[in-house]
Amino acid sequence: MELNSSSIHEVIHPTAAFSKRAPRTAAIPHDSVGEPSWAESQLNPRNRIDSLSPIEEPLWRIDGCTGLGSQYYALPLFLGEVPPMRFDVFIPEETASSYLVRQLLDLNAAFHTKDVTRVRRLGISRHIVRTLQAWTRARGLEGRDSVAQMYKILPFGSRIIFENLDLDIRNIKITVAPTYYVEKQLLSLPSLSRFLGVNENLIPQSLDIFQLVIVQQLHDSVCLVRINHGHETREGENQRLWIFKALTSGTKYLFTELRNLLLMEPHPHVISRPEYLVTKYCRFGGKTAVVGFLLQYHSKGGLRDTLPVLRIHNQLSLASQLKWAAQLASAVEHVRTRGHMFYPDLRLDNIVLSDSEDVVMVDFEQRGVWCEFGAPEVNCLEYTRILAMDDTLAEDADVAGIPDEVREHFAGILTKELPNWEDLQAREDYAPMFEGGYSSYNVPWLCLSPVEQEAAEVYMLGRVLWCIFEGQSAPQLAAVWQSYRWEPEIEFPEYRRTPAQLRDLIDRCTRGRRGNLSGLITRSAKSELVLRGRDGGSTEEVLAAAQQWWSVEVKAAEEFLRMRREKKDAGQWNENYYDRPTLREVVDELEAFRVQMGTAK
Repeated sequence: MELNSSSIHEVIHPTAAFSKRAPRTAAIPHDSVGEPSWAESQLNPRNRIDSLSPIEEPLWRIDGCTGLGSQYYALPLFLGEVPPMRFDVFIPEETASSYLVRQLLDLNAAFHTKDVTRVRRLGISRHIVRTLQAWTRARGLEGRDSVAQMYKILPFGSRIIFENLDLDIRNIKITVAPTYYVEKQLLSLPSLSRFLGVNENLIPQSLDIFQLVIVQQLHDSVCLVRINHGHETREGENQRLWIFKALTSGTKYLFTELRNLLLMEPHPHVISRPEYLVTKYCRFGGKTAVVGFLLQYHSKGGLRDTLPVLRIHNQLSLASQLKWAAQLASAVEHVRTRGHMFYPDLRLDNIVLSDSEDVVMVDFEQRGVWCEFGAPEVNCLEYTRILAMDDTLAEDADVAGIPDEVREHFAGILTKELPNWEDLQAREDYAPMFEGGYSSYNVPWLCLSPVEQEAAEVYMLGRVLWCIFEGQSAPQLAAVWQSYRWEPEIEFPEYRRTPAQLRDLIDRCTRGRRGNLSGLITRSAKSELVLRGRDGGSTEEVLAAAQQWWSVEVKAAEEFLRMRREKKDAGQWNENYYDRPTLREVVDELEAFRVQMGTAK
C-alpha cells in the first residue's frame, strides 16, 4: 500500500477504526498481456524526465523536508549571504494523476525521509532544484520580480508553491504565496514581556533578522545561522554559529517555548536561555515582531545518530551510557521540580551532545511525541483528541471522514476532561493562557494531574534509557513517520546489551505498555505499508488489519478513560495507576549503579 497522506487517516491514525472506504490507489495501468500500458510506460517520450542528475552550478540547494514529503527547505545559492527568511517549497500532497510520477520522484520515500544527506538523493529534491533553476532564470536574477527582491519585501515564511507536479519541469506552475497571516500572529517586541508573563529583565536583547546569515536549515523549526556584526568586531565573532529557532506555522508553540526557556532555572543538561531575540519589521501592520530567538549551538550533534554509530564501531562504553542516562534523568526531574512544567517531548531527537559530550535537552514547545513513544494513558487521551477533531483531518475529498456521531461522542469525552479544549486546539497564535490557568496547548497533557504527568514522563524516560543502553536510534523498527540514517536492529522491549539491574528499572518505568501498530503494519524497503512478517499484503489486507487493530485500541482507551473518570469522581483514583517509580527514584537508582560500577565522578 502506498505511503501518502491518505494512509494517515486510513491506517496510521485511530480514525482507521471507523474508516468506511479505502484511499485512492494509484496502480499502474497494464495492457492485455500484463505489461505497463503505453500511457504509463517509461518508453513513452512524454513520461521521460530530462534528467535527475545534479546540476553543475545550481542556483538552489535543498536542505531537507518535512510535512510528510510536501515541504522542502530551499536555499538560494546565487544570492550569496541571505537572512533565514524560510521561503520553503511546497508541492501537492497527492499527485492525483500518476503512479509513475510518485515512483520516479521517490515521493513515497520523501514521506518519511528527513535528514539532508538522504533527502538530497531523492528524485523529488533534484527535480525541485531543476525546476527552481528554470523558474529563477525566467524571473530574472535581479529586478522587481526576482528572487532577490522576494527576500527584501515578502513576509517571513512566505511559500514557493508548486501547484502541480509534472515530469517536464516546463509544465510545472509556480506561485509565491505571501504569508501575511504568519506575521500577524507574531508578538510585537514591546508587548512580549506582558504576553509571556515574564519580567522585562529576562527579555534578551534583539537583533534584526537581516543581521543574520543562514548557513543551513537543520529541521522544520531550526536552522544554523551566523550573526553579521559588521567589520568592527573581534576576530572570529562573525563566524560563530547559532541555532535560530522559528516557526512558519503554529506560532503559539514558538512563544510557549520562549516563555518556558526564559522562566526555566539554569541546569547543565537543559538548553540555556535564548541569548538574542530575532525581530523583523512587518510591512502589513507596521510592527516590529519577534520571529524567533537564538540559542547556543552544540556541534556534536544528536544522541539519536551518535548511539548507533558508536555501537556499530564497538565504541559505546557503559561509562558513557550511564553518564548520559543519569544526566538526562536529572535534567527531566529539574524541568519538573525547578522549571515547574511538564515535558511531553522526551525522545532521542530532542537530546544533543555538548562539546564536552554531555547530554543537553532541547525543544520546549510542549507539543508532545507520537503515540508509539508516549505513555499509554497519554495515548488514550491523544486517540480521543484525534477522533474528536477528525473533521479537520479528513479534508481530502478522496478520504472519507468518520461519522459525525463518532466524532461528537469522543469530543464529549474530551470536554469532560478539559473544558474549552477546542479553543486551545483551534487557535494558531499565542495567548497569555496563564490568565486562564492553562500553561500550554497540549490538550492530552493538560488533562493529567501533576502526578500523572510525572508518571508519563517516567514512561518516556524508560524508553529513552532503553535506546541509550541498547545503542539504538529508536524503540521501533521501520517507523512509518520517520526513517533514520541508522535504523534500529532490535525493538523495545528486547534486551541484548542492557545490564540486568537496569533492565528491571526500565521495565518498571514502562509499566502498562501496550503493543504498537508497527508490530503489525510496517514500512517496507520500497517505502510502502506492508503487513509485518508476510510478503507485503494487499492494500485491502493492510486496511483491514489496521481497522481491526485500531478498533481494539480505541475501545481499550475509551474503557480506561471511563474507569479513570468514575474513580476520580468517587475520590478513589490512584494517580500513579501503573505504579511507576518517581523521577527522583530513577535518578537515585542510576547514580547508585554508577557508583557500583565505578563510573561515577
